[in-house]
Amino acid sequence: MTRPAPALVRERLTDGAAGVTSICTAHPMVIEAALLQGARDGRRVLIEATCNQVNQDGGYTGMTPADFRAFVETIAARVGFDPSRVVLGGDHLGPNPWKHLPAEEAMGRARAMIDAYARAGFAKLHLDTSMGCAGEGAAPPDAIAAERAASLAEVAEAARIDGPAPVYVIGTEVPTPGGALHALDTLAVTRPEAALRTVETHRAAFAAKGLEDAFNRAIGVVVQPGVEFGNDDVVAYRPDEARALVASLSAMPGFVFEAHSTDYQPAAALDALVRDGFAILKVGPWLTFALREALYGLDAIAQVLSPAPIEEALPAVMEAVMLEAPEHWRGHYHGGADALRLQRHFSFSDRIRYYWTHPTARAAVERLFARLGERIIPEPLIGQYLGALQPAVADGALVARPKDLAIAAVQRVLMVYDKACRG
Repeated sequence: MTRPAPALVRERLTDGAAGVTSICTAHPMVIEAALLQGARDGRRVLIEATCNQVNQDGGYTGMTPADFRAFVETIAARVGFDPSRVVLGGDHLGPNPWKHLPAEEAMGRARAMIDAYARAGFAKLHLDTSMGCAGEGAAPPDAIAAERAASLAEVAEAARIDGPAPVYVIGTEVPTPGGALHALDTLAVTRPEAALRTVETHRAAFAAKGLEDAFNRAIGVVVQPGVEFGNDDVVAYRPDEARALVASLSAMPGFVFEAHSTDYQPAAALDALVRDGFAILKVGPWLTFALREALYGLDAIAQVLSPAPIEEALPAVMEAVMLEAPEHWRGHYHGGADALRLQRHFSFSDRIRYYWTHPTARAAVERLFARLGERIIPEPLIGQYLGALQPAVADGALVARPKDLAIAAVQRVLMVYDKACRG
């Protein structure tokens, strides 16, 4: 039996459903796919930006929180999706981008960041102070992490200009953003007492600052349910191993669990996560991985229909871009030259997603769509290079135009999440 979400979660995030998909991306085509699906299904869409991606300094996207809001709303207007039905969230908001600095300086920058998120009207804020700063080791004690989280909430409460007050997600056992950095063999599920301690230490820290009302809007706890993915492996959710953790939710009225790194989970595992109270399912790399699959498939189709020099092929262009600027994949991928080349393009961690906004990459994608135009792709080529989409094309549910096929590839993933979230 699916665990019902608390009233505030249903009201603010799930539209009454058992769960909600948190779409963690800044890729315009992925956002477009999500909004088109939301419009079709008549539901709100939760889109989240991370601290490294979007912050007061621009992050790796070059966008501030206000810029990101405008970016999403522009896409929404273009596809006819009501911007008021977009729920914006901020993920891992804390000192992570500046953890190499002393704690006082890193937290000062984190406070400036959450001020920018709150002023831009982000409605869901994940307070993540789980990482140690310079000289502190891997993680601070629970009480210090909670006090730092409360200091961020204090800034957010003061910065809010209009609209509903934000809801908060807390949690100090946070999986590595973007996937594991090592081979996966064992994975420890959060202990029930650790989850309960997280809630109580944060409750006390908020109360010490007079933020009881803000804590009443803390709706989620980030825990490790036993899910993760690496470069070429996935650890699927096993309900039996999380039974004690799930049982602890009964001692946290008003809270749900937020599950990070749910990318590539089997449909049955996502169903079980929502059933067990993991009402917020975060997904990011799987969506851009699916888009990359579609773009590479379309490029192969273009080479059949309208051959071009091999150095102009999309994979060759992306390889050159990634080699020229290796900072987004170096340190995440390991092995010899062949292994590194394979991972750059096909790793589940999908570090290639950082490169699609590079001017050379963007121009290559635009050339690809220009080469294909608005033609209907022959069905045998769909079967050969985009086989997962062939059944929808064959039964008439999907028009085989290039852009439609790319959007549909992303929506195939989102539909797995939507089914799980309906409970």
